Amino acid sequence: MVTFDHILAKHEDKGAIPLALHLRNVSAFAVTIARHLCMNEEIARKGAWLHDIGKVSPAFQQRLKRGYIPQPGSFFRHEIASLFFISLLNEDEKDAVIEMIVAHHKSIIHDVRELGLLDLDDNEDSFSVHAKDFEKWCGDALGILSELGMKTHIISIDEAKENYQYALDYCRSLGLRCSEWKGLLMSADHLASALNDQVNEEAQKMFIKPDLSFYNRTHDLYPLSKITVNDTRKHTLVTAPTGAGKTDFLLRRCKGRVFYTLPFQASINAMYDRIKEDLKETVAQIHLQHASSNLKLKDCKLEERIIQRHVGASVKVLTPHQMAGIVYGIKGYEAMSVDLKGCDVILDEIHTYSDVIQAIVLRIIEVLVHLGCRVHVGTATMPSVLYEKILELLGGRENVYEVKLSNEVLNTFNRHIIHKVGSFASCSSAVEKAINDRQKVLVVCNQVKRAQEMFLMLADQYPDVKIMLVHSRFKRGKRQSLEQQLKQDYNKTNGACIVVSTQVVEVSLDISFDLMVTECAPIDALIQRFGRINRKRTRDTIGKYKPIYVVAPPTDKQEALPYSLDVLQRSFDVLCDDAVMHEVEVQSMLDKVYPGIDFSNIDFSGVAFAEGQWMLKKLCHRAKSALLDTLEIDAAVCVTESDKNQYQIANALERSEMEIPVSYRSVGFRKLEQLEGNARPFVIPDKAYSEELGFLPDFAKPEFYSSFEIL
Repeated sequence: MVTFDHILAKHEDKGAIPLALHLRNVSAFAVTIARHLCMNEEIARKGAWLHDIGKVSPAFQQRLKRGYIPQPGSFFRHEIASLFFISLLNEDEKDAVIEMIVAHHKSIIHDVRELGLLDLDDNEDSFSVHAKDFEKWCGDALGILSELGMKTHIISIDEAKENYQYALDYCRSLGLRCSEWKGLLMSADHLASALNDQVNEEAQKMFIKPDLSFYNRTHDLYPLSKITVNDTRKHTLVTAPTGAGKTDFLLRRCKGRVFYTLPFQASINAMYDRIKEDLKETVAQIHLQHASSNLKLKDCKLEERIIQRHVGASVKVLTPHQMAGIVYGIKGYEAMSVDLKGCDVILDEIHTYSDVIQAIVLRIIEVLVHLGCRVHVGTATMPSVLYEKILELLGGRENVYEVKLSNEVLNTFNRHIIHKVGSFASCSSAVEKAINDRQKVLVVCNQVKRAQEMFLMLADQYPDVKIMLVHSRFKRGKRQSLEQQLKQDYNKTNGACIVVSTQVVEVSLDISFDLMVTECAPIDALIQRFGRINRKRTRDTIGKYKPIYVVAPPTDKQEALPYSLDVLQRSFDVLCDDAVMHEVEVQSMLDKVYPGIDFSNIDFSGVAFAEGQWMLKKLCHRAKSALLDTLEIDAAVCVTESDKNQYQIANALERSEMEIPVSYRSVGFRKLEQLEGNARPFVIPDKAYSEELGFLPDFAKPEFYSSFEIL
């Protein structure tokens, strides 16, 4: 019996996986995905078998050997060589399989490195390069396919060229669409690459509808738990204060697999832990999606890819930014579209502090509706103008179940006395008194650097008081332990403590402190922050108030970042002063700060979906999304110099715990080393990270490396 185990799918340094095994594994996942999406399983199977068969070519196999150095200007795309075998298919299968094969790594045209099928067709030698020695390696390719179960026949060089030309003609004819077949293959390929020896086990866990009956619980203190979810309208809009039971209500409205979004990475960590605990007695697969995309430089050009792990998860917890790639059509958007199709999507606590974020959220909702999703929006802080726009996108009141609490109920959620102050220093006596009274103090800054400075100052001022710093620029493993310490230790202590934080405390961290001092933020963000003070809702706490000190906005636009100085000033102006903040007045406050949505200064020319249709040529993706230009998001990760070697041999979970989420701008253009692999982490000097303070960007430069090997 002929064996083909010497023909590899992956580099020798990455496991040396036999190609036949890889194709078998991809087909197992592809068929599973096709079955649940009601797509043709036979096409899925054959496309998976063929998608990498071009790797049999010696021109590709030599690239998988240790020490191989490519010649300058040389190219070989195994996807193109795989097209030579499409005549093994039935006529009605060819087009779908071409979509699975030809663009699962590159756009067919305008690829960032100009290596797409149509890019290379301008090079008259493209077919010749990929067909080199075809008669010699074609037999091995057919042998692998036959072993997998495909009916084969001898393919001549002329037939291979006809297949290549057919694929070229098909790709040239494509219009503006999103390819489900490409999305299916990319999803299956990613899973197979990540789970080489767990394919059958993992395939059985995919597309399990979660049992959400746990959330059918009621309590007098949570008014939304008393409101029925049995409304036939497809979508949901819920407006209620923090602590009213929105999470349970939104989950009760879901009928299928769930995508749960929250604004910050820290908040999705907390929600993931919560749902994982709630559903631990069920077979539901709960997954957390870290980071928004992979970013890498190819020939000095930036390329971005959606990280789309755990296709078919019962519940996936992520941020809206991680979903926004489908709006801009970055690499992997087809896979995310396939995974989202027909699911329940919860958009919890949408932030509205900039026109750009509002616009992106609206575009996401447009795509979700197009994909047949059931969209459930929950908020305590949505301006009326945005609410009405979302209502319109969801099809109006005949399609949307709207839920709001009465003024009588809202009055039971009044719990804060607001004090407007000129500086942190003017709050020092209030903080001192709280510490002496053994109370818990929460200090919130809008920028990580200011939070670090505030932490050092307070730690020096109160050396005998428990104090911690929490923000998004710690190693993920460290931040998880900080969040656990915050919730379990600091939140439950009977003694004095201080927590200094950034925006990460605004959503879903279930903590209840006694006093807050916060920099002024947009009114919706402030209201979310306020929800961490006097949060415990009991019959004894209703009608009791605790103090919040809001520091006046800066006068400098740079100091106001990441927010607009105008929005900060309007937010400060609408706050009451030395008085109880009334929940019934929140909507009026929001509408004064956000009287309208101005899209005139937002460039939508780069979107992939608009006005109900796809705007990007089928089988193409964009190298870089507008998100990189408009938002300072956690789009990159880094690891410390000391962690580098361990990171390279660690498993996926261990690697994730070493990674530090950062903005791309803080590391991407500093000539730092960047490791290979899915996350493409930048290596930062040890001096650029402190276990106490987190990431220190001033030292994230090559001159601070301690190892000469990195330079």
